[in-house]
Amino acid sequence: MLKKKKYVVFRVENRKFALHLSNVDRVVRIVEVTPLSKAPKFILGTINFKGEFLPVINLRILFDLIGKEISLSDQLIIATISSKKVALWVDFVSGIIERDDNEIIKTDKILLNSEYVEGSIKFNDEIVIIHDLETFFEQNEKAIERVKIKKKVTSKT
Repeated sequence: MLKKKKYVVFRVENRKFALHLSNVDRVVRIVEVTPLSKAPKFILGTINFKGEFLPVINLRILFDLIGKEISLSDQLIIATISSKKVALWVDFVSGIIERDDNEIIKTDKILLNSEYVEGSIKFNDEIVIIHDLETFFEQNEKAIERVKIKKKVTSKT
C-alpha cells in the first residue's frame, strides 16, 4: 500500500516549492518585519506573532533567487520544526496537494549538493521542489536561536 503525503505548495519568484503540511502551522499575510543588525543574510528580521518573536527566513537568499522588496500581497508561512517556529517569507501559497511516495522524485536523481531539498513532484505540468526544513534547521539552528534570544533581550528595554 502506497503512503500518501500532504504538502503546502507556495511560490517564490516564478518557482513553485513545497513543504510537508505537518511542518506548517498556518499561513498569514505579511506584517511589518523588524530588521536585525548582524543577523545572517538569510534572516530578513523578526516578527511578533501572538507574543512570540519569530525569525523571518528570506527564502530568496536560500534559493539563490533575485531579491525584491516586501509587497502587501506577500505571505508568511509559520512553520514548526523540532518545536521551533519560524516565518518563511513567500510570494503566495497556492494550496495543499497530496501525493503518493512513488510520485516523489528523490533529490539524488535530479540534483547534486542540494542540502535543503528532499525531492520534487509534478503539479499542473510544473516541477515543485520539496524542501527539507528539518535539515535546514539542523544546519542553521544556532543562527536562528541567536535571533530569538537577541530580540527577547532588546524587547525588554
